[in-house]
Amino acid sequence: MKLKVLDLSRVLAGPVCSMMLGDLGADVIKVERPVVGDETRGWGPPFDPYGESAYFLSVNRNKKSLAADLSVAEDRRLIEDLMAEADVVLENFLGGRRTSKKKNADELLDRNPSLIWCTISGLGPDSQRPGYDFVMQAECGWMSITGERYGAPMKVGIALADVVAGKDAAIAILAAVAERASESLSRDKRRINISLADSARAALINVAQNVLVSGEGAARWGNAHPNLVPYQLFDAADRPFVIAVGSDAQWRACARALGLDGLADDGILETNAGRVRNRDRVISALSERVGELDAQHWIDRLQSAGVPCGLVRTVAEALAVADASPLTGIPPSVPGTVRLPPPGLDEHGHSIRTLGWRAFQ
Repeated sequence: MKLKVLDLSRVLAGPVCSMMLGDLGADVIKVERPVVGDETRGWGPPFDPYGESAYFLSVNRNKKSLAADLSVAEDRRLIEDLMAEADVVLENFLGGRRTSKKKNADELLDRNPSLIWCTISGLGPDSQRPGYDFVMQAECGWMSITGERYGAPMKVGIALADVVAGKDAAIAILAAVAERASESLSRDKRRINISLADSARAALINVAQNVLVSGEGAARWGNAHPNLVPYQLFDAADRPFVIAVGSDAQWRACARALGLDGLADDGILETNAGRVRNRDRVISALSERVGELDAQHWIDRLQSAGVPCGLVRTVAEALAVADASPLTGIPPSVPGTVRLPPPGLDEHGHSIRTLGWRAFQ
Protein backbone atom coordinates (compact mmCIF):
# COMPACT_ATOMS: atom_id res chain seq x y z
CA MET A 1 0.00 0.00 0.00
CA LYS A 2 1.33 3.45 -0.92
CA LEU A 3 2.03 5.97 1.82
CA LYS A 4 -0.24 9.01 1.82
CA VAL A 5 1.79 12.11 2.74
CA LEU A 6 0.10 15.43 3.43
CA ASP A 7 2.83 18.03 3.03
CA LEU A 8 2.12 21.36 4.73
CA SER A 9 5.77 22.41 4.56
CA ARG A 10 7.43 24.96 2.34
CA VAL A 11 10.81 26.34 1.18
CA LEU A 12 13.47 23.57 1.32
CA ALA A 13 13.91 21.09 4.21
CA GLY A 14 10.29 19.90 4.24
CA PRO A 15 9.94 19.78 0.44
CA VAL A 16 13.21 17.78 0.20
CA CYS A 17 11.73 15.25 2.64
CA SER A 18 8.39 14.94 0.83
CA MET A 19 10.10 14.76 -2.57
CA MET A 20 12.24 11.86 -1.35
CA LEU A 21 9.13 10.08 -0.09
CA GLY A 22 7.45 10.79 -3.42
CA ASP A 23 10.48 9.46 -5.30
CA LEU A 24 10.11 6.26 -3.29
CA GLY A 25 6.48 5.92 -4.38
CA ALA A 26 4.42 7.84 -1.81
CA ASP A 27 1.34 9.83 -2.83
CA VAL A 28 2.13 13.40 -1.78
CA ILE A 29 -0.32 16.30 -1.57
CA LYS A 30 1.49 19.62 -1.29
CA VAL A 31 -0.73 22.15 0.48
CA GLU A 32 0.08 25.75 -0.44
CA ARG A 33 -1.27 29.19 0.33
CA PRO A 34 -3.72 30.53 -2.26
CA VAL A 35 -2.41 33.07 -4.79
CA VAL A 36 1.27 33.04 -3.70
CA GLY A 37 1.89 29.38 -2.90
CA ASP A 38 5.26 28.20 -1.62
CA GLU A 39 7.64 31.16 -1.26
CA THR A 40 10.20 29.48 -3.47
CA ARG A 41 7.91 29.82 -6.49
CA GLY A 42 9.16 33.40 -6.57
CA TRP A 43 12.81 32.72 -5.70
CA GLY A 44 14.39 33.62 -9.02
CA PRO A 45 15.63 34.22 -11.58
CA PRO A 46 16.15 31.84 -13.21
CA PHE A 47 12.58 30.98 -14.15
CA ASP A 48 11.53 28.39 -16.71
CA PRO A 49 9.46 29.33 -19.81
CA TYR A 50 6.26 28.87 -17.75
CA GLY A 51 7.38 31.27 -15.03
CA GLU A 52 8.31 28.63 -12.44
CA SER A 53 11.48 29.23 -10.46
CA ALA A 54 14.35 26.78 -10.75
CA TYR A 55 14.48 26.73 -6.94
CA PHE A 56 10.89 25.46 -6.66
CA LEU A 57 11.35 22.94 -9.46
CA SER A 58 14.40 21.44 -7.72
CA VAL A 59 12.50 19.94 -4.77
CA ASN A 60 8.84 19.53 -5.72
CA ARG A 61 8.47 16.71 -8.26
CA ASN A 62 6.22 13.71 -7.54
CA LYS A 63 3.61 15.85 -5.74
CA LYS A 64 0.13 17.19 -6.42
CA SER A 65 -0.68 20.77 -5.41
CA LEU A 66 -3.68 21.96 -3.43
CA ALA A 67 -4.16 25.64 -2.53
CA ALA A 68 -5.94 26.00 0.80
CA ASP A 69 -6.35 28.75 3.39
CA LEU A 70 -6.23 27.34 6.90
CA SER A 71 -8.03 30.41 8.24
CA VAL A 72 -11.12 29.46 6.18
CA ALA A 73 -13.41 26.93 7.85
CA GLU A 74 -14.19 25.00 4.65
CA ASP A 75 -10.51 24.62 3.78
CA ARG A 76 -9.67 23.66 7.36
CA ARG A 77 -12.27 20.88 7.24
CA LEU A 78 -10.84 19.68 3.91
CA ILE A 79 -7.32 19.49 5.38
CA GLU A 80 -8.59 17.65 8.46
CA ASP A 81 -10.42 15.15 6.22
CA LEU A 82 -7.19 14.57 4.27
CA MET A 83 -5.30 14.16 7.55
CA ALA A 84 -7.79 11.56 8.71
CA GLU A 85 -6.78 9.29 5.82
CA ALA A 86 -3.11 10.25 5.68
CA ASP A 87 -0.22 8.13 6.88
CA VAL A 88 2.10 11.10 7.37
CA VAL A 89 1.64 14.82 8.00
CA LEU A 90 4.71 16.96 7.41
CA GLU A 91 4.88 20.63 8.45
CA ASN A 92 7.32 23.41 9.25
CA PHE A 93 5.09 26.13 10.66
CA LEU A 94 6.81 28.98 12.46
CA GLY A 95 6.96 28.68 16.25
CA GLY A 96 3.92 30.75 17.18
CA ARG A 97 1.71 29.19 14.55
CA ARG A 98 2.98 25.73 15.48
CA THR A 99 2.06 26.27 19.12
CA SER A 100 -1.48 27.28 18.15
CA LYS A 101 -1.85 24.06 16.17
CA LYS A 102 -0.26 21.69 18.71
CA LYS A 103 -3.61 20.87 20.34
CA ASN A 104 -5.18 20.06 16.97
CA ALA A 105 -2.20 17.85 16.09
CA ASP A 106 -2.48 15.95 19.37
CA GLU A 107 -6.20 15.43 18.83
CA LEU A 108 -5.63 14.16 15.30
CA LEU A 109 -2.92 11.76 16.49
CA ASP A 110 -5.26 10.45 19.19
CA ARG A 111 -8.08 10.12 16.68
CA ASN A 112 -5.90 8.36 14.09
CA PRO A 113 -3.64 5.83 15.84
CA SER A 114 -1.67 5.15 12.65
CA LEU A 115 -0.90 8.78 11.78
CA ILE A 116 2.74 9.94 11.88
CA TRP A 117 3.31 13.68 12.35
CA CYS A 118 6.69 15.21 11.50
CA THR A 119 7.60 18.77 12.41
CA ILE A 120 10.71 20.40 10.94
CA SER A 121 11.94 23.52 12.72
CA GLY A 122 15.03 25.68 12.92
CA LEU A 123 15.95 25.21 16.57
CA GLY A 124 13.37 22.78 17.94
CA PRO A 125 9.57 22.73 18.31
CA ASP A 126 9.49 25.28 21.17
CA SER A 127 11.64 27.92 19.46
CA GLN A 128 9.95 31.02 18.09
CA ARG A 129 12.88 31.80 15.77
CA PRO A 130 12.55 31.12 12.03
CA GLY A 131 15.04 28.50 10.88
CA TYR A 132 17.15 29.67 7.98
CA ASP A 133 19.98 27.54 6.65
CA PHE A 134 22.48 30.41 6.61
CA VAL A 135 21.83 31.14 10.29
CA MET A 136 22.18 27.46 11.18
CA GLN A 137 25.49 27.22 9.31
CA ALA A 138 26.72 30.18 11.35
CA GLU A 139 25.44 29.05 14.75
CA CYS A 140 26.22 25.34 14.45
CA GLY A 141 29.92 25.67 13.68
CA TRP A 142 29.95 25.08 9.94
CA MET A 143 31.11 28.54 8.91
CA SER A 144 33.92 28.54 11.46
CA ILE A 145 35.53 25.56 9.69
CA THR A 146 34.73 26.53 6.08
CA GLY A 147 36.88 28.85 3.98
CA GLU A 148 40.56 29.57 3.53
CA ARG A 149 42.73 28.81 6.54
CA TYR A 150 43.38 32.46 7.40
CA GLY A 151 40.34 33.88 5.67
CA ALA A 152 36.85 34.83 6.81
CA PRO A 153 34.26 32.24 7.86
CA MET A 154 32.36 30.96 4.83
CA LYS A 155 29.07 29.20 4.23
CA VAL A 156 28.77 26.04 2.17
CA GLY A 157 27.75 26.72 -1.44
CA ILE A 158 24.34 25.05 -1.08
CA ALA A 159 21.76 25.15 1.72
CA LEU A 160 23.14 21.91 3.09
CA ALA A 161 21.70 22.20 6.60
CA ASP A 162 18.23 22.27 5.04
CA VAL A 163 19.04 19.32 2.79
CA VAL A 164 20.47 17.23 5.65
CA ALA A 165 17.47 18.02 7.86
CA GLY A 166 15.10 17.02 5.05
CA LYS A 167 16.88 13.71 4.61
CA ASP A 168 16.91 13.17 8.40
CA ALA A 169 13.14 13.75 8.41
CA ALA A 170 12.60 11.21 5.63
CA ILE A 171 14.69 8.63 7.51
CA ALA A 172 12.80 9.23 10.76
CA ILE A 173 9.42 8.99 9.02
CA LEU A 174 10.32 5.74 7.27
CA ALA A 175 11.65 4.29 10.54
CA ALA A 176 8.32 5.10 12.21
CA VAL A 177 6.41 3.58 9.28
CA ALA A 178 8.49 0.39 9.55
CA GLU A 179 7.95 0.16 13.31
CA ARG A 180 4.24 0.89 12.91
CA ALA A 181 3.96 -2.12 10.62
CA SER A 182 4.95 -4.48 13.43
CA GLU A 183 3.41 -2.84 16.47
CA SER A 184 1.06 -0.11 17.63
CA LEU A 185 2.98 3.10 18.28
CA SER A 186 2.32 5.52 21.11
CA ARG A 187 1.53 9.13 20.27
CA ASP A 188 5.02 10.18 21.34
CA LYS A 189 6.64 7.76 18.89
CA ARG A 190 4.39 9.01 16.10
CA ARG A 191 5.31 12.64 16.83
CA ILE A 192 8.66 13.36 15.14
CA ASN A 193 10.62 16.56 15.66
CA ILE A 194 13.54 17.36 13.37
CA SER A 195 15.49 20.62 13.68
CA LEU A 196 17.99 22.16 11.31
CA ALA A 197 20.22 22.88 14.31
CA ASP A 198 20.31 19.24 15.48
CA SER A 199 20.91 18.00 11.94
CA ALA A 200 23.67 20.56 11.34
CA ARG A 201 25.45 19.73 14.61
CA ALA A 202 25.21 15.99 13.96
CA ALA A 203 26.71 16.54 10.50
CA LEU A 204 29.92 17.87 12.07
CA ILE A 205 30.86 14.19 12.55
CA ASN A 206 34.67 13.81 12.79
CA VAL A 207 35.28 17.55 13.20
CA ALA A 208 33.13 17.53 16.32
CA GLN A 209 34.91 14.43 17.60
CA ASN A 210 38.30 16.08 17.03
CA VAL A 211 37.24 18.89 19.35
CA LEU A 212 35.75 16.53 21.93
CA VAL A 213 38.85 14.32 22.02
CA SER A 214 41.53 17.01 21.83
CA GLY A 215 39.81 19.74 23.81
CA GLU A 216 41.02 22.18 21.16
CA GLY A 217 38.94 24.30 18.80
CA ALA A 218 38.50 23.35 15.15
CA ALA A 219 40.19 25.49 12.51
CA ARG A 220 39.53 26.30 8.87
CA TRP A 221 41.66 24.23 6.51
CA GLY A 222 40.48 25.53 3.16
CA ASN A 223 40.80 22.64 0.70
CA ALA A 224 43.08 20.63 3.01
CA HIS A 225 42.11 18.05 5.65
CA PRO A 226 42.87 18.40 9.37
CA ASN A 227 43.61 14.68 9.82
CA LEU A 228 44.97 13.44 6.47
CA VAL A 229 47.96 14.39 4.28
CA PRO A 230 47.94 14.65 1.29
CA TYR A 231 44.22 15.22 1.03
CA GLN A 232 43.58 18.54 -0.72
CA LEU A 233 43.45 20.68 -3.84
CA PHE A 234 46.48 20.97 -6.12
CA ASP A 235 47.07 23.18 -9.16
CA ALA A 236 48.26 21.34 -12.25
CA ALA A 237 49.64 23.25 -15.23
CA ASP A 238 46.16 23.76 -16.71
CA ARG A 239 43.51 23.33 -13.99
CA PRO A 240 43.00 22.34 -10.35
CA PHE A 241 42.43 18.76 -9.21
CA VAL A 242 42.28 16.93 -5.89
CA ILE A 243 44.28 14.10 -4.37
CA ALA A 244 42.66 12.22 -1.48
CA VAL A 245 45.11 9.79 0.14
CA GLY A 246 43.34 7.77 2.82
CA SER A 247 45.91 5.08 3.68
CA ASP A 248 49.66 4.59 3.95
CA ALA A 249 49.60 2.20 0.98
CA GLN A 250 47.83 4.87 -1.10
CA TRP A 251 50.51 7.35 -0.03
CA ARG A 252 53.31 5.19 -1.34
CA ALA A 253 51.42 4.60 -4.58
CA CYS A 254 50.74 8.34 -4.89
CA ALA A 255 54.36 9.39 -4.39
CA ARG A 256 55.61 6.83 -6.92
CA ALA A 257 52.92 7.76 -9.48
CA LEU A 258 54.12 11.36 -9.24
CA GLY A 259 57.72 10.30 -9.63
CA LEU A 260 58.60 11.24 -6.06
CA ASP A 261 60.27 7.97 -5.05
CA GLY A 262 62.33 9.73 -2.39
CA LEU A 263 59.20 10.67 -0.50
CA ALA A 264 57.76 7.18 -0.94
CA ASP A 265 60.86 5.67 0.68
CA ASP A 266 61.17 8.25 3.47
CA GLY A 267 60.51 6.52 6.80
CA ILE A 268 59.47 9.79 8.43
CA LEU A 269 56.53 9.97 6.02
CA GLU A 270 55.64 6.29 6.21
CA THR A 271 52.57 6.86 8.39
CA ASN A 272 49.79 9.42 8.11
CA ALA A 273 50.74 10.85 11.51
CA GLY A 274 54.25 11.50 10.19
CA ARG A 275 52.87 13.17 7.08
CA VAL A 276 50.57 15.38 9.16
CA ARG A 277 53.56 16.48 11.26
CA ASN A 278 55.45 17.24 8.04
CA ARG A 279 52.48 18.65 6.15
CA ASP A 280 54.29 21.67 4.66
CA ARG A 281 57.14 19.57 3.29
CA VAL A 282 54.84 17.00 1.68
CA ILE A 283 52.46 19.55 0.17
CA SER A 284 55.29 21.72 -1.13
CA ALA A 285 56.89 18.78 -2.93
CA LEU A 286 53.61 17.60 -4.47
CA SER A 287 52.59 21.11 -5.49
CA GLU A 288 55.85 21.73 -7.31
CA ARG A 289 55.67 18.39 -9.10
CA VAL A 290 52.07 18.49 -10.32
CA GLY A 291 52.45 22.06 -11.57
CA GLU A 292 54.75 20.77 -14.29
CA LEU A 293 52.08 18.99 -16.38
CA ASP A 294 48.34 19.03 -17.12
CA ALA A 295 45.83 17.67 -14.60
CA GLN A 296 44.62 14.81 -16.81
CA HIS A 297 48.18 13.46 -17.06
CA TRP A 298 48.35 13.18 -13.26
CA ILE A 299 44.77 11.87 -12.98
CA ASP A 300 45.62 9.03 -15.37
CA ARG A 301 48.79 8.09 -13.49
CA LEU A 302 47.18 8.30 -10.06
CA GLN A 303 44.06 6.37 -11.03
CA SER A 304 46.13 3.61 -12.61
CA ALA A 305 47.92 3.33 -9.26
CA GLY A 306 44.65 3.17 -7.31
CA VAL A 307 44.98 6.62 -5.73
CA PRO A 308 41.71 8.54 -5.18
CA CYS A 309 41.76 11.78 -7.20
CA GLY A 310 39.52 13.91 -9.36
CA LEU A 311 39.21 17.01 -11.50
CA VAL A 312 37.46 20.06 -10.09
CA ARG A 313 34.44 20.20 -12.34
CA THR A 314 31.87 22.95 -12.79
CA VAL A 315 28.24 22.25 -11.93
CA ALA A 316 27.47 22.07 -15.65
CA GLU A 317 30.24 19.49 -16.14
CA ALA A 318 28.95 17.44 -13.21
CA LEU A 319 25.39 17.47 -14.57
CA ALA A 320 26.57 16.40 -18.02
CA VAL A 321 27.10 12.85 -16.75
CA ALA A 322 23.71 12.69 -14.99
CA ASP A 323 20.28 12.22 -16.55
CA ALA A 324 19.18 15.61 -15.22
CA SER A 325 16.17 17.57 -16.46
CA PRO A 326 15.34 21.31 -16.44
CA LEU A 327 11.84 20.30 -15.32
CA THR A 328 12.33 17.48 -12.81
CA GLY A 329 15.91 18.13 -11.71
CA ILE A 330 18.59 15.65 -10.72
CA PRO A 331 17.50 11.99 -10.68
CA PRO A 332 16.61 10.52 -7.27
CA SER A 333 19.61 9.67 -5.09
CA VAL A 334 17.57 6.80 -3.62
CA PRO A 335 16.15 3.88 -5.64
CA GLY A 336 13.13 5.88 -6.77
CA THR A 337 11.40 7.11 -9.90
CA VAL A 338 10.19 10.42 -11.32
CA ARG A 339 6.45 10.04 -11.92
CA LEU A 340 5.12 13.59 -11.76
CA PRO A 341 6.67 16.95 -12.72
CA PRO A 342 6.56 19.73 -10.11
CA PRO A 343 2.96 20.97 -9.98
CA GLY A 344 1.58 24.38 -10.78
CA LEU A 345 -0.08 26.16 -7.88
CA ASP A 346 -3.41 24.41 -7.13
CA GLU A 347 -3.00 22.38 -10.32
CA HIS A 348 -4.80 19.45 -8.70
CA GLY A 349 -7.04 21.44 -6.37
CA HIS A 350 -10.32 20.53 -8.05
CA SER A 351 -9.62 16.79 -8.20
CA ILE A 352 -8.39 16.68 -4.59
CA ARG A 353 -11.38 18.64 -3.32
CA THR A 354 -13.67 16.30 -5.26
CA LEU A 355 -11.94 12.95 -4.74
CA GLY A 356 -9.58 13.39 -1.80
CA TRP A 357 -6.78 10.82 -1.88
CA ARG A 358 -8.56 9.01 -4.73
CA ALA A 359 -7.22 11.78 -6.96
CA PHE A 360 -4.06 9.64 -7.21
CA GLN A 361 -5.90 6.66 -8.68
